[in-house]
Amino acid sequence: MSAQPRILYSFSLAKAQHGIYTHSVGKRALLSVYDKTGIEEFARILTELDFEIISTGGTLKTLKKAGIPAIAVEDVTGFSECFGGRVKTMHPAVFGGILFRRGNPDDEASADKQKIAPIGLVCVNLYPFADKQDIETIDIGGPALLRSAAKNYEDVIVVCDPADYKRVAAELKIGAPSQRLRRELAAKAFLRTAAYDTMITEWLSDGKNTGVMLTDGQTLRYGENPHQWGKYFSIFEPSHPARTTVQPEEKGVCWQKLQGKEVSYLNLLDADAAWAAANEFEAPTAVFVKHANPSGIASRESIEDAFQLAYDADRLSAFGVIIALNRGCTAEIAQKIIEQKIFVEVIIAPSFENGTLEILRQKPNIRVIVAYGGLLQNYRSALGGMLVQNTDDRIVTERDLTVVTEKKPSADQVRDLLFAWKCVKHCKSNAIVFAKDRVTVGIGAGQTSRVDAAWIAAKRAGKKANGAVMASDAFFPFPDSVEEAASRGIAAIIQPGGSVRDQEIFAKAGALEVVMVTTGVRAFRH
Repeated sequence: MSAQPRILYSFSLAKAQHGIYTHSVGKRALLSVYDKTGIEEFARILTELDFEIISTGGTLKTLKKAGIPAIAVEDVTGFSECFGGRVKTMHPAVFGGILFRRGNPDDEASADKQKIAPIGLVCVNLYPFADKQDIETIDIGGPALLRSAAKNYEDVIVVCDPADYKRVAAELKIGAPSQRLRRELAAKAFLRTAAYDTMITEWLSDGKNTGVMLTDGQTLRYGENPHQWGKYFSIFEPSHPARTTVQPEEKGVCWQKLQGKEVSYLNLLDADAAWAAANEFEAPTAVFVKHANPSGIASRESIEDAFQLAYDADRLSAFGVIIALNRGCTAEIAQKIIEQKIFVEVIIAPSFENGTLEILRQKPNIRVIVAYGGLLQNYRSALGGMLVQNTDDRIVTERDLTVVTEKKPSADQVRDLLFAWKCVKHCKSNAIVFAKDRVTVGIGAGQTSRVDAAWIAAKRAGKKANGAVMASDAFFPFPDSVEEAASRGIAAIIQPGGSVRDQEIFAKAGALEVVMVTTGVRAFRH
């Protein structure tokens, strides 16, 4: 197929007697958008390129107010919109103009006989069903227009995303969009309508039916092991289905590699774990992760101090490590990585200050990732289906704590207990965290026995456990973990509570002169 559109003819928009239009040179564009972002500028460019604009409702009013010539759809169809706007564009003069195949003799003859003028560009976005879920926000004509234009993408340019206006306009100015861009825009239009239909289906079925749209697929270096393949997809967030190609900070997954080797499946899995943990904290915080578990977490007044303390928390484990920062990475941190010869697989942060990348390029294999946000839901395949849950965004504050021992925590202990709780949320269950002065000193994670997790945390902490606090991601089924902690010098414990042996556990903590508080919520992570 030719990369250029086959323009046969069009009809002028000068209305003749009885609503019939006569042949003239020109092009037609149909603009009907709910999101008016950028539409005036786009329409002006189309007008400058000799497009005659057909429009509807609010879009038509916007264009006319801006002084942009446009004609109402009803002047093309000869049929006024009806049923409160439910029927506006659904007419052969519109859909025929979009769907007839240029270069097909039968279609051309039918178009000529029916006086149907070709429409070469369709720009549509839909009612925001995600914002107000009811029958009247289910768009019918919009999806039909997008699907029709996308089906005939070789002859019709379909635009459903304001982010595409500039590049479509740029290619129109030099002739016409390439077939490659036309096909990409058509795929985006079908993605858009598929996601839209998915939202409606979920609403009508009261959540029984749902779907996840995956887009922007890329092949990874390898999967969980070198003999496995891996791919990464962005999740097309249905709450904002009109936007698929946007600035990174607006996207669902929101990251970009600035330097380094190709990323693997595990690089992204570990980076996600580190990034989620770092963003649990308000203060400047650094998180070091190995195999999806933190090896060190620290909060301080400066991100540089937090970085150093998180590394020092467990230097042995910080080999081939993933580092996440909840503040911009500075040149000082980059220099610390080089000078201390830290083997870093990935460093992920919201920004990298000037000069930082130049320093990190001394280690060209380090994958440097800038991140902009995160998902509000977790997706995981299981038994041939998919498990979905919202992220654990429950914030435990001092007001949520119940002191269950006669001995009360000091202000510093409360601060450290809450810090340790945020840390343990991001360790694989069963998980135990020892912390002191907002730095982890020992982490035991991913164990089948809670007392084993406590023993590993104690072994990692050594003498640093003395006077520290301990967090447990779930209740203690037996007092053995409390006994292990007390024997290592732990001064205070935070845990959910809820065991049938709670009173026995509380009594044991009291007898050992260990402060204990409960949160009332657990923090399993699998």
